[in-house]
Amino acid sequence: MSEPVDQARKASWRFPKTFWFANAMELCERAAYYGFFILITLYLSKIVGFSDVEAGIISGVFSGCLYLLPPFAGLIADRIGFRRAMILAFSLLTFGYGILGVSHDKVMVCLFLVVLVCGSAFIKPLITGTVAKTTDEANRARGFSLFYWTVNIGAFLGKTFIPLIREDIGLEYINYFSAAICAVALIIAIIFYHPEASEPAERKSFGELFHSLWKILTNMRLLILTLIIAGFWTVQQQLYATMPKYVIRMVGEDAKPEWIANVNPLVVVIAVIFVTQWMKEKKAITSMTVGMFLMPLSAFAMSLGPWLQNSAGSSIIGLHPFTFMLVVGIAIQGLAECFISPRFLEFFSKQAPKGEEGIYLGFSHLHSFFSAIFGFFISGFLLEKYCPDPATLPQGLSEAEIASHYANAHVIWYYFVAIALVSGVALVIYAMICNHIDKALSSASASTEAEKPAASDAE
Repeated sequence: MSEPVDQARKASWRFPKTFWFANAMELCERAAYYGFFILITLYLSKIVGFSDVEAGIISGVFSGCLYLLPPFAGLIADRIGFRRAMILAFSLLTFGYGILGVSHDKVMVCLFLVVLVCGSAFIKPLITGTVAKTTDEANRARGFSLFYWTVNIGAFLGKTFIPLIREDIGLEYINYFSAAICAVALIIAIIFYHPEASEPAERKSFGELFHSLWKILTNMRLLILTLIIAGFWTVQQQLYATMPKYVIRMVGEDAKPEWIANVNPLVVVIAVIFVTQWMKEKKAITSMTVGMFLMPLSAFAMSLGPWLQNSAGSSIIGLHPFTFMLVVGIAIQGLAECFISPRFLEFFSKQAPKGEEGIYLGFSHLHSFFSAIFGFFISGFLLEKYCPDPATLPQGLSEAEIASHYANAHVIWYYFVAIALVSGVALVIYAMICNHIDKALSSASASTEAEKPAASDAE
């Protein structure tokens, strides 16, 4: 009689306290990170004094390292223990964000961005590791679905409150907001986070991790796939690299890039289950291809602000025409993500050698490393050319002369239309070549098997 009760309990939404505290800390960290990251290039240019190009390079390296370092941070966490690693991570984040609010010296800012990278690198392996350890086969899917919702809710809330701070107090005070939220998470880690000791797992060395990374970089199928998908994420990165400066410089200081960026997670949360269900019978490559060809439409929609302003006037349902078209483009971008993100890991794992899927998936976000570096780098040069910082313009210009410097600002998005198109076409060609190679190998293997009996008869 007890077995049905146990089964019902296992299938429920009840989880240990450690699970909920871990997700609470994840919500805090995501709110702090996205609240800061949505305006990182503005902060580096307006407050610290870097040029658009310099801000793009620094932001790209910062973002890229966040995707590259978590597997290595996970090794350290395994050695010092999850609780100590969590306390260390949020201590670094609280201190790092706080110093960025106090000091705007260029060298100090770069140094404490490194501190943030080190702290943030621990969070993903620690939280996902805690979710894995506090769930079982019966409720693991539910546990990770709650984790996914927590990530998106944190990102949404962080970007929702930031405009109030930026407009009413000042851009530099956003760092204090992020520091305060991380301090709350630090308190939770110190007082409430007590993960249970588990069976010791096989520990990998840093040498083994570097060896795995090298194997991925020398696996042509995986490397080419990673670089193609990086094209999608290069356009996606413009949500943070280009859009905030673009909308503020074209619409005015009253523009709210933080709220515009929230369209993306909102669309993903609403549409991802529907899209996944719709495409479940299709191959992963088919779903990814649909998403890839939505991205040029996304970037093109973002370029249509001037056209809409000329056609429909200065306000569309209460929004500036530039803002309206950015919202449309970002909504399409969110839809594209629903087609790509859930299926990429599946496709990536199938390209890994048999038995090494777990090791390879540890570096499955290499596409975001490449796209962050490239996306932010190119953004700085494009902004400088087509939508420059007003502070860099010569003094004494008339309004018409100032306007001439921004007449072609929308051209920025054409570059990303091209990148997205090339990536989409490249994915189609990649799939065709891989299918051809696989069929040839399969035919060769079948022929070899068929010849074996004949060889035996001849003997």
